[in-house]
Amino acid sequence: RRTQREESSPIMMFGRRLARAIRGPLAAPVPMPTARRLFHSLTRGPAWSAAATATVLRPRAQAVPRRTAVYESQSQRLKTMQRLEDMRQKATEGGGEARIKKQHAKGKLTARERLEVLLDKGSFREYDQLKTHRCTDFGMEAQTPPGDGVVTGSGRINGRPVFVFSQDFTVFGGSLSETHAEKICKIMDKAVTMGIPVIGLNDSGGARIHEGVDSLAGYAEVFQRNVLASGAVPQISLVMGPCAGGAVYSPAMTDFVFMVRGTSHLFVTGPDVVKTVTREEVTQEELGGAKVHTSVSGVAHRCFDNDIEILTATRALYDYLPLSFRDSLPRKVTSDPRDRESPVLKSIVPEDSNLPYDMKKVIEQVVDEGSMFEIMPKFAKNIVTCFARMDGRTVGIV
Repeated sequence: RRTQREESSPIMMFGRRLARAIRGPLAAPVPMPTARRLFHSLTRGPAWSAAATATVLRPRAQAVPRRTAVYESQSQRLKTMQRLEDMRQKATEGGGEARIKKQHAKGKLTARERLEVLLDKGSFREYDQLKTHRCTDFGMEAQTPPGDGVVTGSGRINGRPVFVFSQDFTVFGGSLSETHAEKICKIMDKAVTMGIPVIGLNDSGGARIHEGVDSLAGYAEVFQRNVLASGAVPQISLVMGPCAGGAVYSPAMTDFVFMVRGTSHLFVTGPDVVKTVTREEVTQEELGGAKVHTSVSGVAHRCFDNDIEILTATRALYDYLPLSFRDSLPRKVTSDPRDRESPVLKSIVPEDSNLPYDMKKVIEQVVDEGSMFEIMPKFAKNIVTCFARMDGRTVGIV
């Protein structure tokens, strides 16, 4: 912006008059540097220089950029756009068609297919899609798939926001590298800052051994985020494949852990290591299968038969949870009146205190429209814990 003093200066007034005299009454003022040079030439020197005269008298229409430069910039831009599009396409393909077929043959969805089921249609926004690892050891510089084995971003579940990451087993077995961890930490940081839950779809072979300590440091950063997010926002882990080594600790630190029967496993070391150290032969299912963790160890809260069921159940659980400790519980409109009578309750509890009865049926009769999401149904069966709704509000029942 020109100051009032500059607008009224002799040099500015000289530039305006000079432009009007040469180019017409509607011409724009001569630029300040040119006007200043010509003004000083008239006031201090004997005459104008040839270069100064040519600058003022040159018609503006002649100042056209070279077409060659325009064509070169357009060509370069098209090449860059095509290169980006190729990289995006490669990122969506993951580890390639052959590995995707193996994933499907095991009854498992790919990382992106899982997100399509979990999130509302068209709500997913991906972060760092083209990010690649930085390892140059063991020939890794020749293998730099975009995305580095994890899909991260934000989306919505039944209209409510959520941050998600989904590990891609078709890319380096879903193993965690330094940049892989950076992508996960980024969405966890955003989740805590914005007060939005985090859902992790875990399908990883553990640390990427090619990167050594850098990979282990990445796990340390993820664990730190788990601690910082604890009590601030809900954290949900879906174990949807073999998770070994460092990939086990993070899910165990989250609020809810779901597993899939037959395809998901949680163990610090695999059966081969156990056999070498203890000479005991165990299968993956016996060591860290869904049945073990939902009924014996208590690490996991529920298990399901396939990927579709676990993702659908996660959507149902999400409706019971607040976005963060600062937000109120969600409330749903219900057609179940508060003063509804339930004749079943009159006879469901036997007169003889030694006779058992089904407590779950009692809960279903009391809550809205039979809403009940049980937590850890296979573990400590002498107690029932669940989420439900009363008058549309979320309640916890023990």
